[in-house]
Amino acid sequence: MLIGRLTRDPELRNIASGQSVSNLGLATNRYWKDGSGQRQEQVEYHNIVLWGKLAEIAAQYLGKGRRVYIEGRLQTREWTGKDGVSRRTTEIVAENMIMLDGPKSSGQAPAVSGNFVQNNSQSVANDEVIEEEVKVEDIPF
Repeated sequence: MLIGRLTRDPELRNIASGQSVSNLGLATNRYWKDGSGQRQEQVEYHNIVLWGKLAEIAAQYLGKGRRVYIEGRLQTREWTGKDGVSRRTTEIVAENMIMLDGPKSSGQAPAVSGNFVQNNSQSVANDEVIEEEVKVEDIPF
């Protein structure tokens, strides 16, 4: 489970079988105070892969800088490059996604899980989004 900001717009394409796939970059931040009490920050960058309808929705509604929650699994791929060098990458294959900012052109923030979309915030003037407060008691785990 990751919450972060997109580092680039999603790249949507179709593979030979006709299935949609989208790749995006996600930056997550970690904050802490060091021994002297100074606030520190560490940024991690993640490669995310989305398939099917989830990929199409991400390409339609997400853009660079948008906040998103991604839930998925790690997958490592190996291949040999054109230069003959063996390469390896680990990416996150997204299974669920919640858009935490409004879409590119409206003030609504749909929550996406598998193949459905549900609006989870109110739209107000000037494309602002009122985010609902999450209480610890409401968390199911």
